Amino acid sequence: MTQMQFKDAFWCKEFTFHTGYEVLVQRLLDGRKMCKDVEDLLRQRAQAEERYGKELIQIARKAGGQTEINTLKAAFERLKQQIESVGNSHIQLAVMLKDELKGIEEFRERQKEQRKKYESAIERMQKSKLSHYKKTMESKKAYEQKCKEADEAEQSFERISAAGNQKQMEKSQNKAKQCRDAANEAENVYKQNIEQLDKVRTEWEQEHIKTCEVFQLQECDRITILRNSLWVHCNHLSMQCVKDDELYEEVRVSLENCIVESDIDYFIKTKMTGTQPPEAIGYENYYSREPNRSNSSPTQSCGMMKRFSGLLHGSSRNNMESATPSAPPLAEKADGVYASIVVNEHAGITSSQDYRVLYDYTAQNMDELDISEGDIVAVIEENEDGWWTAERNGQRGFVPGSYLEKL
Repeated sequence: MTQMQFKDAFWCKEFTFHTGYEVLVQRLLDGRKMCKDVEDLLRQRAQAEERYGKELIQIARKAGGQTEINTLKAAFERLKQQIESVGNSHIQLAVMLKDELKGIEEFRERQKEQRKKYESAIERMQKSKLSHYKKTMESKKAYEQKCKEADEAEQSFERISAAGNQKQMEKSQNKAKQCRDAANEAENVYKQNIEQLDKVRTEWEQEHIKTCEVFQLQECDRITILRNSLWVHCNHLSMQCVKDDELYEEVRVSLENCIVESDIDYFIKTKMTGTQPPEAIGYENYYSREPNRSNSSPTQSCGMMKRFSGLLHGSSRNNMESATPSAPPLAEKADGVYASIVVNEHAGITSSQDYRVLYDYTAQNMDELDISEGDIVAVIEENEDGWWTAERNGQRGFVPGSYLEKL
């Protein structure tokens, strides 16, 4: 598919209007706003990850458990280690998000400086074009007025000549000659202004084309940078908690469908203002517009008509450090200890499900349930705090969810 171009789609038929340029500038301003929105998202997410990581580390270090013995103590110590490792990995994720945020901020400022440079140049050309246009229209008006006066003077001379008044004839003839000379001079000024306006128009067209090319390149770069940034962001989050990967896959699928060319084409199709630049302002001879003009005077016409990745950096910070930050949120299934610490996606489920008990647990409170390794229990409710409501042999009570394995 042929790539559509800004320079072919954002002209305006009206000589004094610059609607196409204004549409492009507004698009770049909207893109800048989008950059800030992405920055805010990354900034707030980094702050949340850092707070969460520090809280996890604090929880792990205050957890205690020194009174326990043997395998339960070992399991509890392993749990604390995993919690602290998850906390450290969240803090590391916050650092990576801040680095990505800084890169987008620097990119946005670079684009702003470049855009301002080209905006200044094209706006100077637009002002010059409008100024010359105004001057040309004034000279045209003066030229037409002088032609009218010359015609009237010549007609008056003819009437006086017919009357045979010699004294008045000489005076009228001089006046007619002066008016005609003034009309000729006004005509020359008008022609010169037309030529100068056409020159300015050509320069403006070239500057408009160059500005459109730069603006399109900026828009392509912006879409690419933000697309890649969001892609990297999703990869970081997927690394942090693999169980959430299905959710972020939906985002990645949408990002895979984000095609720069398609966005550019859609924008052009919905916002295009014209495919051709305005035509040149041509010289209009006064007499050619008055076919019924008196034939008494010779026609003096010198009419002239003259007519712009792998979306990511191969490393989606793939220093996933082997995809496991010092101790990832997913502890290896070998111990099966981590299950209840990651946010439970099915919290609050009330339907009964069967689970196998992995370790012995002796109830410490009246509302808890004794369980032994190998028992089969029915889980009634999975709570986010890690204590699940289970039933065995008609008895119900709380048990640690990390001690259970779903059948």
